Amino acid sequence: MYFVKKATLTLLGLILVLTLAACGGSSESSSSSNGESNSESSSSSGIQEMTIKISHVVAENTPKNKAAEAMAKHIEENSNGKIKVQVYPNGQLFDDKTEVKNLQANNVQFIMPDMSKMVGMNPAFNVPSLPFVFSTNEAAYKFWDGEKGQEILKSLKSEGIIGLRMWPNGPKQITNTKRPINSPDDLEGLKLRVQGGQVLASIFKNLNAGPLQLPFGQLYTALEQGTVDGQVNTFSNIATKKLGDVQKYITTNWGAARVDYALLTNQKFWNSLNEETKKVVQAGIDHGTKKARELAEKLNQEAFETIKKRGKMEIHELTPEERKVFQKALQPVYEEFKDEVGADVIKAAKAASAK
Repeated sequence: MYFVKKATLTLLGLILVLTLAACGGSSESSSSSNGESNSESSSSSGIQEMTIKISHVVAENTPKNKAAEAMAKHIEENSNGKIKVQVYPNGQLFDDKTEVKNLQANNVQFIMPDMSKMVGMNPAFNVPSLPFVFSTNEAAYKFWDGEKGQEILKSLKSEGIIGLRMWPNGPKQITNTKRPINSPDDLEGLKLRVQGGQVLASIFKNLNAGPLQLPFGQLYTALEQGTVDGQVNTFSNIATKKLGDVQKYITTNWGAARVDYALLTNQKFWNSLNEETKKVVQAGIDHGTKKARELAEKLNQEAFETIKKRGKMEIHELTPEERKVFQKALQPVYEEFKDEVGADVIKAAKAASAK
């Protein structure tokens, strides 16, 4: 009996040793496997595998969508296929009322809303609506790529959002059915549709016109029926919507306000990227930004040529002297919003236009 017990204990001891050895081997193997994975992650081929979603609310043939597609393609190609990027135009994923909340929830990783939609989080996003603040597209790019513009874009971190770059649509022009707009006096009494925002409304109140906010989808009918006399918009929007069919006059070189977009990302997503992955994504962002700016300028110029060829609107281009008259008339807007937008922000924006 003694020998049986001894043999049993010996056998149990042997099983325990073998079990521990096996566990040790398994642990070593697991550690080695993880080590290889981490090594790959920090090496030149250590790009994280993921799917990125980009959502916006405009059509496929717009500069915004084409730039988003260029950004997506650049990221996919330079990640060796490890990163998949899906672009959802036309509000297919989220509309303009829900896209910001879904970005905050990380249901989408990139959106590009009109900056006027972000003024509730930071009034400094009113900058594109300030009258004549940027003399050229290049001045707008200089501001948003510069210290103060980047400060505004990065100001949304408390909301779980990081602003990255400015993507443009361009300067707005004035159209109407009543008369040519050559001076501030010509706007008196006109009912004009505006996109929204207190700054743009203040511009026309200071010019004794009546601003009325209407969705873009209702604009053509409102002009056709005389609900409003005119509107302000970019060349591309005026041409693609064929507003010349219901508007007689257009004043160009206006530029008293702009349509610009903010490229935004989710903060948790951005912080989850390792250095190599972030480098690839950032390169895609830079590529998309360049494409957005090239296409916006090209499309607006082509749209202006289309408007001229159609010949349905009488065109008046403001001279530098005429613009100065408007600038003087709209100085009260700066005083009104100086504290809200920030005197330092306004100063930096104006400085971007200085030669």
